[in-house]
Amino acid sequence: MPEAFITPHVLSWARKRAQFSTDDAAQRVKVRPEQFLAWEEGKKRPTFRQAKLLAKAFHVPFGYFFLPAPPKQEPDIPDLRTVGSRTMPGFSLEFLDLYNDILRKQDWFREYRMQEGAQPLPFIGKYSATDDYRVVAANIRQVLSVDEARSSARNWEQFIACLIEQAEDAGILVMRNSIVGNDTHRPLSVDEFRGFALSDPVAPLIFINSRDAKSAQIFTLAHELVHLWIGQSGVSNPLLNREKKGKRGKKVETFCNRTAAEVLVPETQFLVDWDNEIPAQENIALLAQQYRVSQLVIARRGYDLNVLPYDVLQDFYRQAVQYDRKKKEKLSESAGGPKSDTMRKFRNGKLFSQAVAAAALEGRLLLRDAGSLLGIKPASLKQYADFLTGK
Repeated sequence: MPEAFITPHVLSWARKRAQFSTDDAAQRVKVRPEQFLAWEEGKKRPTFRQAKLLAKAFHVPFGYFFLPAPPKQEPDIPDLRTVGSRTMPGFSLEFLDLYNDILRKQDWFREYRMQEGAQPLPFIGKYSATDDYRVVAANIRQVLSVDEARSSARNWEQFIACLIEQAEDAGILVMRNSIVGNDTHRPLSVDEFRGFALSDPVAPLIFINSRDAKSAQIFTLAHELVHLWIGQSGVSNPLLNREKKGKRGKKVETFCNRTAAEVLVPETQFLVDWDNEIPAQENIALLAQQYRVSQLVIARRGYDLNVLPYDVLQDFYRQAVQYDRKKKEKLSESAGGPKSDTMRKFRNGKLFSQAVAAAALEGRLLLRDAGSLLGIKPASLKQYADFLTGK
């Protein structure tokens, strides 16, 4: 078997990046730890088969092993995540791989839109974080017809579905996933991030971590929309953040939180509707129904406007997580989860899916490349395209 002339310190970098010990790495290719160590020190070389197994185990492209030096891995997106008063640590391998995949999709869609003669979307970067948040919120509500979506929805689940549809109709890519690609062994962490926005004049994108409580995702969506309206990309952990003074990035997050809350539940009307004569729980239940948002979002609004303490907001989030967990357990005991085409549309978004499918079926994109972008077998693309059009 021919040897793979890999770069030893790239192999070492890949192992450490994947948080493998030398013993763990050696076990993956069924060699002794001292033999693997010899590969890292450049004294020996693995076979091509062994190197490919390591690339798969370390979640890196096989070609990386032959680079003269490790590639740059830190994402070029502002890190706006906080927990309490602490800044979050660096990004996980799962986030980095997810982010790179999302960037690949956005790059393709941008080029596709440019070829279609798309013009810059007028609302991207229309405002800044120094503008009146109420003005920004009013513009978001107008562009996305938020009030009409609210009146047509029967509950908050329908409301968030309507908002996503309106956002995609306006030209915003919206993707949701709880794992890296289609790999169920690589879950995303809510503790690490809840969502991110990639501002772009023709291919703006929002990603929502769907491992989060479903009732929390509507606030994340609104928060990331604000990021686009002020033309600021960023990865966020918004729902439970306390408002605080500090660096510019934190001011951006405070602005996005405040504006998102105003989009979903306007302050003036909320203060009129909140009844101090009845218990907080009753208030929250009534207003959640009225505004077509979850009780968790109403609790967040109550915290923003100083009618609820922070620990009550946290309690609502814990309840939402427990509710989701029980719902998933019941689903797994019944007929199972959503069908594969439904899940692909959920993960890739309808706007992106339709663009890729159309390009492939028109012969402008290889079926192989379309399958790679959508995470689908090329042979199933026609079926998926029919699903998207309701056939």
